[in-house]
Amino acid sequence: MQSECEMNPARQWSLLLSVSAAFFSLGTVATVASATAPCDDFGECKVLVEINAEDGDVGFHFLLDGDDLNSGRVIDPNGLKVFEFGNKNALREQKSTEVFSESAEPLCWNDPEADEDEEIVTLEEFLERWTPGTHIFTGMGDGGEKSVGETELTYALPAAPADLDFTGGVISWAPGDDLGQCATSSELEDLVDDGVLPVHPENVPVVAWEAVLEADDGSDLKFSIRVPAAQMSVTVPADFIAALPDDTPAKIEVGALGLDDNATFSEEGDLCLNETSGC
Repeated sequence: MQSECEMNPARQWSLLLSVSAAFFSLGTVATVASATAPCDDFGECKVLVEINAEDGDVGFHFLLDGDDLNSGRVIDPNGLKVFEFGNKNALREQKSTEVFSESAEPLCWNDPEADEDEEIVTLEEFLERWTPGTHIFTGMGDGGEKSVGETELTYALPAAPADLDFTGGVISWAPGDDLGQCATSSELEDLVDDGVLPVHPENVPVVAWEAVLEADDGSDLKFSIRVPAAQMSVTVPADFIAALPDDTPAKIEVGALGLDDNATFSEEGDLCLNETSGC
């Protein structure tokens, strides 16, 4: 699952076009969870759920952004430590600022093409594993300076974008009503009725969309942009497409970003850019 948060040390940067736009309105923040920027003593902190509706996987992500940190923790609403880091040697001298991590993303459905030993964690099992509510972030500097902040994990999961299309250089999509492979609309209704989910995903407000056109040839070349909720199509710059090699396999991805940072992504593959002999 590709998103702006993902880190890939093997990325090739010979060509990369990334355009991002954040949109703010009174009482609404487009791309940050409630009370995360600033986050008390930190510049930013957030915890969120990210779902890939197409592949059917789900993960827990978090971000901490502070100054000159040498250690830090994330504590869940039960008072349990879920993450801790401590710098050593050269990194202790250099200090840390932004610390990002994401959990493994197990399948949430029985994919018939998955390996037999592939872990399956249903959406309900995942939500029972993580406790929604206030997560406390702490950090410590070299001289014992302590930083503290808090943010909220919610289960307000936006529905997966639907009807993805790429025609004439334009990525388009529509609002969805489910979480793809992770849960159908009727399954989600049951989770709401049972109190597992606070609200059906189709009723979770989307505050921004993230649209991506990515070369699917291992180069990791991509065009990426965030747009406000009212916009549901994006024109990819012709110069970006023209700069790609002939017969470049590609895919599009669109993410629905909720008010509390939770995100659900949909994908559409099997594209062939600058086609001459076929991909």
